[in-house]
Amino acid sequence: MVVIPSAAGANATATEESALDRLCIKLHAMTDGCLLYYITDRTVFPGDEPSRRRRLLEKISEAARAGVDYIQLREKDLATRDLESLAREAVRIVAQLRTENRELRTALLINSRTDVALAVQADGVHLRSTDISPQDVRTIWQCGAGSCGAGTPFDKLRAGSARQLSPQSPLIAVSCHSAEEATQAATQEATFAVFAPVFEKKGANPTGMVALREACAATIPVLALGGITLANARSCLAAGAAGIAAIRLFQENDIAAVVKQLRG
Repeated sequence: MVVIPSAAGANATATEESALDRLCIKLHAMTDGCLLYYITDRTVFPGDEPSRRRRLLEKISEAARAGVDYIQLREKDLATRDLESLAREAVRIVAQLRTENRELRTALLINSRTDVALAVQADGVHLRSTDISPQDVRTIWQCGAGSCGAGTPFDKLRAGSARQLSPQSPLIAVSCHSAEEATQAATQEATFAVFAPVFEKKGANPTGMVALREACAATIPVLALGGITLANARSCLAAGAAGIAAIRLFQENDIAAVVKQLRG
């Protein structure tokens, strides 16, 4: 996803910017046919922790080069310091690739941790259904950029530990498990929703295609997640999904080949 400055200019409100983000995503989905979201899991790679970390960063680079729209850094087991270190490396890789290729559309989101996303200058966050609201994230993001009044809890962020905001408004994905949650995510100004589990998830019953179709009636783009394969991805798009999200589909295969088949 290309991070596009708000057409309303520097004085645009967070609501205007988030609405523009959603519009750009819809236009991209219409022209390129399928939004793609790679969700990371370094624990499946063999070897020790340095080897798994190195392999994950290689996959992030591979995904960006292949034109995947979003990458979610979802390494929930890491301590905050280790997660921040890994996230900085991932941001550096994506930023370097953007410098080399101005048409690169990949955006990096951090799972659940708005504080880490701000600290490492990521493009946004992915929220669980039980996390704070997208509206709260936007408020925190603005405070991290220095737009809160003196005496707020975010003064330390403004003092230098936080990013200078880029993009102006964060990309916010929200996990949803029902049509009602997808509608709520739209109402709360999420950029897009990720609906799961459509086909499978360990320890959870699949929602199925009918539920996906109902969720896709939301006014924001909805991506399908959960047991997505090359064989069933088309049925998700036919049900109204703007794209697909996956761990194994991207992580266990040649990503460029997957992208070609999904968008071919």
